[in-house]
Amino acid sequence: MQDVKAPSQVNTSRMFYVSRELTEQVIAACPDAEWRLIIALARYGGLRTPSETFALTWSDVDWERNRIRVPSPKTACHPGGESRMIPLFPELRPHLETVFDEAEPGTVHIIAKHQIASANLRTTFRKICNRAGVQLWERCFQNMRASRETELSQDYPMHVVCSWIGNSTPVALKHYLTVIDADYEKAVHNPVQQPQETGRNGRQAETRNPGFSGVCDTLQYPAREVIPPTGVEPVLSD
Repeated sequence: MQDVKAPSQVNTSRMFYVSRELTEQVIAACPDAEWRLIIALARYGGLRTPSETFALTWSDVDWERNRIRVPSPKTACHPGGESRMIPLFPELRPHLETVFDEAEPGTVHIIAKHQIASANLRTTFRKICNRAGVQLWERCFQNMRASRETELSQDYPMHVVCSWIGNSTPVALKHYLTVIDADYEKAVHNPVQQPQETGRNGRQAETRNPGFSGVCDTLQYPAREVIPPTGVEPVLSD
């Protein structure tokens, strides 16, 4: 008998929601505009860091239509997965504009000064968190990306969110989306709509149908004669 592999277990201990307040605290401690943009692209754009962030070029930014084409080396092997389109979110624009204004003429890549190895990127990010007085979470950039998907899922359909983030609904539900404090607050202040009131016997209260008023009157006042309207045939059972 062929061995059957047990389903993989999700390590929820590594899932951490990076709040906006925490993100802005870290951004404020960054050494320059490029680093602020790196963090903003991960947390507010949902980009994979460093692969997608370092692949971005200025030609990928459509300022007029408020969209960004995100090259995706990870999914490039799949049909149509070489890139995806995301909105130029309001949280991204000021950081993107600052880096654009500071860029040297002829610069191709958006992140030009900090095209460094992943290990060095994490080391520098740790230093930034220390400067901000923030304890570094385990999956620094992945958790920011997942936090953005969790945030977007509150306001947009999942097929739209997954299109922007670049994953699938099953993957998002298993590895990305988390329950956050705002979910509990929303539940407390917005009670679930109650169903129609029911009687003691458990049946829903019946709504009076004007079409049956004559029948009801007959049952209530049996001495009253009810003459059916002309042209109405008696109902025969099959």
